[in-house]
Amino acid sequence: MAEKSNENSDSDKQKRAKILVLFGTRPEAIKCAPVIQEINRRELFETVIVSSSQHRDLLLPFVDIFGLSLDYDLRVMTANQTLNQILAKTISELDTLLDKESPQLIMVQGDTSTTLSGAIAGFNRDIPVAHIEAGLRTGNLRSPFPEEMNRRLTSKLATFHFAPTTQNRQNLLREMVSEKEIFVTGNTIVDALNSIRGKREPSSPLQNLLDKTAGKKRLLLTTHRRESFRKAMRENLEVIRDFVKARKDTCLVFPVHPNPYVLSAANDILGGLERIFLINPLDYIDFIALMENSWLILSDSGGIQEEAPTLGKPVLILRENTERPEAVQCGVAKLVGGKPGVLAAMLDHNYLADSWVKSVGKVQNPFGDGKASRRIVDILETLAK
Repeated sequence: MAEKSNENSDSDKQKRAKILVLFGTRPEAIKCAPVIQEINRRELFETVIVSSSQHRDLLLPFVDIFGLSLDYDLRVMTANQTLNQILAKTISELDTLLDKESPQLIMVQGDTSTTLSGAIAGFNRDIPVAHIEAGLRTGNLRSPFPEEMNRRLTSKLATFHFAPTTQNRQNLLREMVSEKEIFVTGNTIVDALNSIRGKREPSSPLQNLLDKTAGKKRLLLTTHRRESFRKAMRENLEVIRDFVKARKDTCLVFPVHPNPYVLSAANDILGGLERIFLINPLDYIDFIALMENSWLILSDSGGIQEEAPTLGKPVLILRENTERPEAVQCGVAKLVGGKPGVLAAMLDHNYLADSWVKSVGKVQNPFGDGKASRRIVDILETLAK
């Protein structure tokens, strides 16, 4: 059942158009935060902030960093749920909430089960849906899974499409989305990153780790995507383990995602080894600090591909394809693919040459200039008048 965490009794806000902002994972919350902050600076709208808590433990500490307060926490997650169960439960909870709040707009972000749930709930209730980060595509419905299908379906259901890049806009046009409904804004992750950098020093545990590994070439690893599970993830971890073991001037830092399979694979293959540090997930400020202090990043994350250009850090993408080809095109990222031998060769090459790693710092971020949130809210104000 939806849980109200705080009541807003400001009578002035009752006259404003109500935007229900929905997210459920940490990346969604990070990318929604600057938009919410920008909306709250304006007089035309009020926000109702709703979390499905799809990734509750990762999400809630982050919400505090941006000074946000949840209005509702749907708490949809239980152990061993299927994707269909997550969708059904989230849509059902939203249906009750929409009766209570009657928003004029639902705002969703990205490509998660929460995103699609919000789009379906809005479409079925004839409430306009605004989709932040619209138009990202790999061209393969099974990769990433289920995200590629989630975002394609969301594009069919949404009313307004905020595309980070011109390539994203072209993807939507090819799918017959009206050009009048597509707005190229940049990606709000750049806004969030700019607002966080330098906000505070690294926490004591992270600073201790940085001190302990000073002088080493730090590899930062993140992996969590569903299609990476099973054989592919274990093979990648074995390649990275062997690389670090063979080179005394390197180390690996791996903030381990709480997914049971990721935890098991990480502990089985990397646990207890010299110069390999398995740590708990970091809050966003610490994670950015760790990225800034890394030599090379290995990841299947989409957000990291967007953050890396601003930070001047190279990324090896542990996937077959990417919905963010701009990161590869601008030179900040390289696709590894699914063969362990390719990852091993890329690690060896970059260790010996190091020229690519050093060149990345000169790259301009193709995902935006830090003003995406302002553009989005400007557009919403124009549409509302």
